[in-house]
Amino acid sequence: MIRGLMSDEEWGLFEPFVTVETGRPGQHRRTLDGIFWITRTGAPWRDLPEELGNWNSVYQQFRRWSLEGLWDILLEALADCGAAPKTVQMIDATVIRAHHQAAGAATALRFAARQPRVSP
Repeated sequence: MIRGLMSDEEWGLFEPFVTVETGRPGQHRRTLDGIFWITRTGAPWRDLPEELGNWNSVYQQFRRWSLEGLWDILLEALADCGAAPKTVQMIDATVIRAHHQAAGAATALRFAARQPRVSP
């Protein structure tokens, strides 16, 4: 048994959004659980547990939903209905910074050392 799978109440929030085109709620629930497992753990797609489906199928569905803009629609719906707490925060990879030593800072520091310093 995998911890952290969606409860029936949580699935009730997502079901209308993901079953519109196919009407196969069981498969989409497992796929959504797989996507949430990957995002929660940060594991590579190939490490997806078999109980959550074939990793490539889950990834392909995640990609289709991303291209269709489903995640934006879901977040807006959760915010509008008050189902998501106002304190929910998301991490965007564009705001994660590497340590200055990991990003070629030595070159930048050498360049800065050549610049004349202006006294106030």
